[in-house]
Amino acid sequence: MPIDQAARHCGVSIGMLSKLENGKGVNLEHALRVLDGLGLTMLVVPKAHAPWLEQAATHATQIDTDQARGQHAWREE
Repeated sequence: MPIDQAARHCGVSIGMLSKLENGKGVNLEHALRVLDGLGLTMLVVPKAHAPWLEQAATHATQIDTDQARGQHAWREE
């Protein structure tokens, strides 16, 4: 999706979205608006729990990939 369409869809300016995309500072309200507009959410957890969540996300992604290929997640190939 072009940046102008994404910005319009998220209700932010092209400049703000460009700043966010390039790792520049934006206010939290705008960042959350973009996340919501893109169907994403931000989860804040203690740092000690982050590796567990990353592992779970990796596993979920693998299950999605396997299902898209028509494989069963439990079957080893």
